[in-house]
Amino acid sequence: MRSVLFLKKNKAKNDTTHEPDKSLVSALFVLIVSGLVLLFSASSVISYAKFGYTYHYFQNQLIAVAIGLVFFFIASKIDYRVWKKYALFFLLGSILLLILVFIPGLRAEYGTARSWINIFGYSLQPSELVKLSFLIYLATWLEAKKGQLSSWGSGIIPFLIVLGIISGLMMAQPDLGTLFIIAFSAMMVFFVGGGKLKHIFIVFLLAGLALFLVVNMESFDSYQSDRFKCLKDPSYSAQDKCYQINQSLIAVGSGGLFGRGLGQSRQKFMYLPEVWGDSIFSIAAEEIGFVFSTLLILLYLFIFYRGLQVARQAPDLYGSALATGIVAWLAVQTFLNIGGMINLIPMTGVPLPFVSAGGSSILSALIGMGILVNISKQTKHYG
Repeated sequence: MRSVLFLKKNKAKNDTTHEPDKSLVSALFVLIVSGLVLLFSASSVISYAKFGYTYHYFQNQLIAVAIGLVFFFIASKIDYRVWKKYALFFLLGSILLLILVFIPGLRAEYGTARSWINIFGYSLQPSELVKLSFLIYLATWLEAKKGQLSSWGSGIIPFLIVLGIISGLMMAQPDLGTLFIIAFSAMMVFFVGGGKLKHIFIVFLLAGLALFLVVNMESFDSYQSDRFKCLKDPSYSAQDKCYQINQSLIAVGSGGLFGRGLGQSRQKFMYLPEVWGDSIFSIAAEEIGFVFSTLLILLYLFIFYRGLQVARQAPDLYGSALATGIVAWLAVQTFLNIGGMINLIPMTGVPLPFVSAGGSSILSALIGMGILVNISKQTKHYG
């Protein structure tokens, strides 16, 4: 009897789990519901024009969200440390997924990028899943290398080799927006894992120099180069190369303080391209105005803040690095989308997390948030 009581007491002492970060979960669900409302409004016209009914993109997104929430729930229940066992498989899987887009028969091309594959009639964007799988590998590798990252040979060079392989495959698609998200979040994980600031600064310096040289090369993809030209001068090719950013600025500007009203956008009537995808924030700004668009951005910032709190209180280096990587990924993707739509940075074509239509995007983001919620259950201090 005494031994049974001792085991129960010992188990209770070792069980450090508690309630998840409820404010994080609540804010996430508010964002998901808001995203569905905004998507329905933004995509209704193009849905009717292309498919004969106004619910097409909304219906597909609703199904994707439902599936994503199932995976979110599962990921939130599984101890995040379990994923460490499969770190190498995540790395190899990341590389394999990015190679698949170059295989004829599987490859699906949309616009100028080769970033999708067709599986049983459904399109999948492998790079969306790589955002998470690569972070899991990096967090595991950095924990194993703890205390050895200060040297070039055991720290930054092996890190850059692995990141270089992923980056090379992303450049070949080409998908510079997703490449930047993966590279930035990887560098944040490297820093949290113990990487030296000097090494990180050198990498950013070299990356900036490489980007400058590539953008100014005559052989650089004209589609990518035009985006930088449109950033400098939206009137450079207002009716062609810079058409989307000009229409986006019109939408954002015409929203005023409180917007035209939900469902009352004019730009969604076939003026602004990709209203269900990367342009959805512009339609939202037109309909709900500056005040409520700012509240939407503040909602994102609150989620990122709570995520960083989880990372700071994580029980181990692996959890801290992984949580930081997930937050960095979603934060930089949000910045790239909104920043591109208001011409603060070049347009990248990345979706707005939890709002833009896209099954691969919402699935990977919800799995990532599920892992973050699981880490929040095991933080050192609750509340």
